[in-house]
Amino acid sequence: MSPIYRPTLLSLLLASAFAAPTAHAAIDLIAIGSLNQAADLSGLTGLLENGVDRGNALGGIGSGLAWAGGNTFLALPDRGPNATDWTATGGAAVDQTTSYVGRWQSLTLGLSASVGGALPYTLTPTLTGTTLLYSSTALNYGAVTSVNNSAGKFYFNGRSDNFAAGSSLNAANARLDPEAIRVSNDGRSVFISDEYGPYVYQFDRATGERLKAFALPSNLAVANISAHGAAEISGNTVGRIANKGMEGLAITPDGSTLYGFMQSPLEQDSAGGAGKGLVNRIVQINIATGTVKQFAYNNSVGGASNNSSEILAVNDHQFLVLERDGKGLGDGTSASFKKLQLVDLAGATDVSALSGAAALAPFARSGTTFLDIRLALHNFGIADTAIPSKLEGAAFGADIVEAGKTFHTLYIANDNDFVPGVAGTNQFYVFRFTDADLAAAGGSALVNQTISAVPEPGSWALMLGGLLAVGAISRRRGR
Repeated sequence: MSPIYRPTLLSLLLASAFAAPTAHAAIDLIAIGSLNQAADLSGLTGLLENGVDRGNALGGIGSGLAWAGGNTFLALPDRGPNATDWTATGGAAVDQTTSYVGRWQSLTLGLSASVGGALPYTLTPTLTGTTLLYSSTALNYGAVTSVNNSAGKFYFNGRSDNFAAGSSLNAANARLDPEAIRVSNDGRSVFISDEYGPYVYQFDRATGERLKAFALPSNLAVANISAHGAAEISGNTVGRIANKGMEGLAITPDGSTLYGFMQSPLEQDSAGGAGKGLVNRIVQINIATGTVKQFAYNNSVGGASNNSSEILAVNDHQFLVLERDGKGLGDGTSASFKKLQLVDLAGATDVSALSGAAALAPFARSGTTFLDIRLALHNFGIADTAIPSKLEGAAFGADIVEAGKTFHTLYIANDNDFVPGVAGTNQFYVFRFTDADLAAAGGSALVNQTISAVPEPGSWALMLGGLLAVGAISRRRGR
């Protein structure tokens, strides 16, 4: 049986004496770390179509963040670099997207007590592996078939023209814009949601092979697909808004259920224009049966509608939703709204059969503020212009113990769009909190996942080599 990662960092017990006092009146920022390197561990060194970025570019890894037990996390870049203007062969509009292969990055986020630092802990992010995402069956590509394909390996990538005619839910399309990620309780599967379909896929954590495509409701799909996002929006009256698909994904602590969060109202639920309005949809997916339900969420805080970037399960019925504006570092403006809202779906009405803003509104659940991220960073001394505009990844981590008192940890990450010179490095912000902080927002106690330990992809080869060596020694001894 695999060892189990309990949500407690025992290694911090000895260091707790150096941490800040434990009489906390609010949720505390305890560490900030960054990962500032140009290349990942994929080995894809060739130039992408834009002639600037390479296939191993490391960036945007805060689009999604998942805890994998201990101090191991999986960080998710989205569809890849698309900040450089370029024109595809034949003049086709592909929104500057490239054939950047979909992937997740395996990280160690080392949290250790700080002595004399500005924050009580030091966070040291280390890249430990890169896993590329592929299908064992053929996929639909556009003008450029992935040059990385081989027999039995057809890679997903970010080019917006990688599709066949028909519904955007076609799981044979190669285009993938990953936005959220979670790990199964047995540690062997990874679930990813995307914006192009939207899709929710299950991948083998050891290899990156797609194991399953969940069947999502047809009312999330667009029928008229285009490689140009604006054309998709104008050409459809039903379905997700281009670039605002399934932005968030949660997994319940028992590992049985996924909750996908649509970033904006669907076309048919919009009020005042495509994607505008106050009601988003949360899609519940039973992992074993594939059964799907939909719930309505009121994204209005203070009378303004917001983008919903992530959803995180507190227990089997309560969730934290990351709502934000698009302002701050990377946008050239000052951040003004970045909050985690707590919402309870216990007894929520299934709105799968309903359509339209007016029809959904009576059933929409509102959230209460759990953490004002912008205010916490601002109070620490980070200027609003230096707070990343795209805070998108959120994950609970292992608990920490200070002077006999247990605290939960919360990690927030940013999407820097692969342009660190504009949007800053890949940043990670760590907060500590208690169940009392959840109760203050109307929540119940946190029930964290218990995730089995499995070797990271980079460790499989070493482990296999060790087993072969042991086998060889045994055979020699047996002669």
